[in-house]
Amino acid sequence: MNLIFFLCGAVAVAFVLFISIYLIISGLPAIREIGLIDFLFGDRWASTAAEPEFGILPFILTSIYGTAGAILVGVPVGFMTAMFLSKVASKKTARVIRTAVDLLAGIPSVVYGLIGMTVLVPAVRVAFNLASGACLLAAIVVLAVMILPSIISVSETALNAVPKEYEEASLALGATELETYFRVSVPAAKSGIAAAVVLGVGRAIGEAMAILMVAGNVANMPSLLSSVKFLTTAIASEMSYALGALDSLGDGVDISYNAVDSEEMDPDQLRYLQEQYDALHVDVSDARTVEVELRVQMRSMGLDESTTIDIPVIQVGRSWYIDVTNLNF
Repeated sequence: MNLIFFLCGAVAVAFVLFISIYLIISGLPAIREIGLIDFLFGDRWASTAAEPEFGILPFILTSIYGTAGAILVGVPVGFMTAMFLSKVASKKTARVIRTAVDLLAGIPSVVYGLIGMTVLVPAVRVAFNLASGACLLAAIVVLAVMILPSIISVSETALNAVPKEYEEASLALGATELETYFRVSVPAAKSGIAAAVVLGVGRAIGEAMAILMVAGNVANMPSLLSSVKFLTTAIASEMSYALGALDSLGDGVDISYNAVDSEEMDPDQLRYLQEQYDALHVDVSDARTVEVELRVQMRSMGLDESTTIDIPVIQVGRSWYIDVTNLNF
């Protein structure tokens, strides 16, 4: 039996080590190319610019400030709610509130984001007379609400686990109920309350969908009333670029190209293909051209599903970039 327990623990540790090693190995080429200092402490992120910059300091600081703000707001509210449910509320009242907390925990992140986008963001815009209410403050409020169920549930369980004898002894010595709760029950349950805070921090740091809808999604240095981008949302929004995909070429594209599978292809046809693609695979063939395969959902153009075109590229160090000097985005 001990061997089984050991193997289960070893599997958990192995997964953590595997993920950590994979992230380090996968990130080393980019860090060598960009530079560790420029990557961690650069204050500008422009991955698709003609001269790209990859500073993630705005994302890191935004995530830290947003999480800290959510904890400052959510922990006191959650802790006091747990204290009320555990020590003060009647059984009937506690049952109703506990049910509401459990329902709050089951609401999907996108619903929090939708409500924040339609209710909170306009309210912040009007209250502070801003051009846009999508800002760090709105993200903090949404995150604070989202971490409440974890903090309330775990803290209440920890408080309920405190032996009744501790409280009875305190009351017998002349302490009031309030003094007993805060000077006896809370210290006895501090490990469980700390675990609740850690769970709340983990939920706040890892959230992406909800804050993507209320934070503005702009790579600015963090300010309470300005649009920002969290680290998790930056990962999600930059995923297509990281995988080598050309995310979109908007209206007004003007490029020189050579169609291989079609004898004639005017710019309107090419634009249609670029708007309808499912995936974009880039394979660098030499220093002058890049072979791009567009796998598209064909509707009415009558062209082959796979069309190859030649697009100029430039080389910067060991990296290749599509030449955007002749593209109008």
